[in-house]
Amino acid sequence: MLHPWHNHLGSQRDWVWRGWQTRYTYIRAADPIHPDSTPIVFLHGFGASLTQWRSNLIPLSQTHTVYAIDLLGFGASEKAPTDFRVGLWVDQVRDFCRELIGQPVILVGHSLGALVALTTAVIDPALVHGMVLLTLPASRQELLPGWSQSWVGNIESIFATPFLIRPLLRVIRRPGFLRAVLKTVYSNREYVTDELISSFAIPAYDRGAAKVLCRLVQARTQNDFSLSTKTLLQDLDLPMLLLWGEQDRVIPLTWGRQLPLINPQLKMVEIPDSGHCPYDECADRVNQEILAWVRLCIEPKGSS
Repeated sequence: MLHPWHNHLGSQRDWVWRGWQTRYTYIRAADPIHPDSTPIVFLHGFGASLTQWRSNLIPLSQTHTVYAIDLLGFGASEKAPTDFRVGLWVDQVRDFCRELIGQPVILVGHSLGALVALTTAVIDPALVHGMVLLTLPASRQELLPGWSQSWVGNIESIFATPFLIRPLLRVIRRPGFLRAVLKTVYSNREYVTDELISSFAIPAYDRGAAKVLCRLVQARTQNDFSLSTKTLLQDLDLPMLLLWGEQDRVIPLTWGRQLPLINPQLKMVEIPDSGHCPYDECADRVNQEILAWVRLCIEPKGSS
């Protein structure tokens, strides 16, 4: 099924990865800054899909070829019966870039996608020329004191059973429920449209969606879901831009402000009048920040 705003999303294609169908899209650069301008790859957040970049792909494709992918288990990608970890999505991103792009890229990630981008750069630094991180979550082990992780995990596992997840999914995918949740995520509720709601609801009706949700909930209760965010940042030697909505109620700005202190190459820009989704609520500002940063920090390196 084509999404109502699919015309803003480029040429969507399917790519079989490890035997699973995955979705991606691309738009060739209209007027590249350099003949070898670095491609940009967009990675969505938890529960979202490549449709979240509807206000960013075309503007940035004026000077760079852009790609966006649906991480396995999300969007139009297959709801695979596998163990979900950040490392799984990192493998997907690495294989996608090497097989379909064939050169180093700029990774743009939001929330979970930012954590996937960061981990990808640490594991495979030759693949990444730079990163744009739109909010960057802490790992589980950074959020919970060590003494509490075991018993909190035991409690969480009780609620991560199929008997509870299946009826929960039937509630979560209802438009009224999604609208209420998204209105807490967005600082400007005018952006919570029927089209936005449907982009979250449609994948939740896919075959295997309930099993994926169960696996995701179970995975996020484990400390090996992801590496420590601060540890990942420490020794990374490449340009990084961190964009954060000043009114983010999902991942507090106070956490974000700690991160540039860890790595001097991480430039932070706070976006006024934006919540957790500045790429949508303040798309023009975000696009301008990305392009200015790329011209300053990436293209001289990428074209040398």
